Amino acid sequence: MSMMGRVFLIGAGPGDAGLITARGVRLLAEADVVVYDRAVEAVLRWTRPEAERIAAGAPAERDTAQDALSMLIAEKARDGHTVARLKWGDPFVFDSGAKEALFLHEQGVPFEVVPGVPAAIGSSAYAGIPLTYPDAGDAVVLLRGHEETTERLPQVNWDAVAHIDGSLACFAGGRLVPAILRELLDHGLPPETGAALVSRGTMAGQTTVAGTVQSLFDRTSADESADPALLVVGTVARFREHLRWFDERPLFGRRIVVTRSQEQAGDLVDLLESAGAQPIQAPTFRVLPPEEPELLDKAAASVDLYQWIVFESAGAVTRFLAAIRRGPRDLRALGSVRLCAIGPSAADRLAAAGLVADVVSAEFGGDPIGEIVAASGSLTGRRVLLVRPDHVHSSVHRDLEERGAAVTDLIAYRSAVAPPDSPAAQELYRQLLDGQIDAVTFTSATAVRRFAALIGEEQAADLLNTTVVAVIGPVTAAAAVALGVRAVIVPESYTVPGLVDALVRHFNATDTVKA
Repeated sequence: MSMMGRVFLIGAGPGDAGLITARGVRLLAEADVVVYDRAVEAVLRWTRPEAERIAAGAPAERDTAQDALSMLIAEKARDGHTVARLKWGDPFVFDSGAKEALFLHEQGVPFEVVPGVPAAIGSSAYAGIPLTYPDAGDAVVLLRGHEETTERLPQVNWDAVAHIDGSLACFAGGRLVPAILRELLDHGLPPETGAALVSRGTMAGQTTVAGTVQSLFDRTSADESADPALLVVGTVARFREHLRWFDERPLFGRRIVVTRSQEQAGDLVDLLESAGAQPIQAPTFRVLPPEEPELLDKAAASVDLYQWIVFESAGAVTRFLAAIRRGPRDLRALGSVRLCAIGPSAADRLAAAGLVADVVSAEFGGDPIGEIVAASGSLTGRRVLLVRPDHVHSSVHRDLEERGAAVTDLIAYRSAVAPPDSPAAQELYRQLLDGQIDAVTFTSATAVRRFAALIGEEQAADLLNTTVVAVIGPVTAAAAVALGVRAVIVPESYTVPGLVDALVRHFNATDTVKA
């Protein structure tokens, strides 16, 4: 009989993956099973690759679906699994979290609740609207809206709500927004009271319409097909003009394709999101363990036998350092070993572990590695460990051997090419064809070739020539030009931050010309 597992009801926030708490991220990384609302799918980036993922649907489900879901979570825990139940917003604020927790309690299944940022709090802040402000009233009223299984009006004292001295917030949609505004007006709320409607709050596609209760009523009454949005009513809605920040960021709303694997894309995705963009993961390949993982562990255990280690990618750094940590040694074993990073991303990955590369090349394939390593001293008789992915077949090995080094070639990980007929590939093709992509980024020549294989060799150049193509350096640019791409953006600094800065400069210049 297996030991009982545990369920964590985790609030994931209203959409922005960065709004989940540090505790929530840690528990996600430890979970065996993740049951998630589709609205918070972006947060899955912190789950273990081998964790089972189960989509639970929208934030609000009908009773029958909710009962089945609660039973599923309980059964997974009874099987001994650690279960992360990812909830949109906060589990205990207008959500079914309390119902699921009560079911677990009745079933004798251990659970914990990890609070999250409610939609009313997150969306209003990202719109530049404080829900409270001195002299703007002493109360905040949260009304149930789209979280309900039907679009019925909240059962409240509308006369009291209309005369509240403070702010009102409700996540509502469709016909519900004008219905709520009509009730407020009919019960005496002045039509000139400030109001705002925030759609897709905290996400790259966020839009905000601000005005008065009357103007919002007129607008929403004419558009009953509107998506759910946060309605804010009160004096505080007028602060948006002065406090807006989220949609003022330099890449706000730009849809930018990232062609790295999900495991390696974190730094680029984070920087793009910080600049306001919506990163779109291109499923070009996925990372797999090496065919002989014991060789990686063996090299890590005897790392002090080498005079140099050359890392050919950031992923190679990650896997080799992980192998050291899980073995009998720690990073102190690298004390006398000199480190070479091919590309700034590999150097950054070393720096994140507290290690400074002795030699850094500008970009993979761009510098003669043997020459820059030998500049630090003769390689004759020196033992060099070359750590690389399986898809990199460079001249580095031969170059080092020709300079007298004894080279050990170590595969740190493999990569599997994504099938071009996958739903994700077809969706990306459609978005490019429809002009829905603002830019495509490449951080290696390999990524260019794999993207072409994914989209189709003949179509790739034509589609890329309809959008902006940004590459990390001249070697990658050459691969794009060889494919038939007519123009590419190359940053001054061949780094991931430099790539994002180049995109910012490009779109700023484009917006200036349009203005």
